[in-house]
Amino acid sequence: MKSLDSLKAMIQQGEVEQAIRQLDAMIETDSPDKDAAYYLRGNAYRKQGNWQQALNNYQSAIDLNPDTPAVEARRMVMDILEFFHKDMYNQ
Repeated sequence: MKSLDSLKAMIQQGEVEQAIRQLDAMIETDSPDKDAAYYLRGNAYRKQGNWQQALNNYQSAIDLNPDTPAVEARRMVMDILEFFHKDMYNQ
């Protein structure tokens, strides 16, 4: 199993699907870094444009560790989603 740093690099390089599979496996274990794994998986889903899965993973990370960077990531995703106003695209 890869380290969190190498999984983060995979996501940044666009190897998102492979990173998600490895993060899935890490989350299934009793890893002490489970909150960080949820955060990274949230980042991977966000990079894919899967906003709901990103939010779900950020929330799971927050539930495990209220001081995780997922707090800020979740807030930023919510700001993006709340900014979207589909009526503006119907003019």
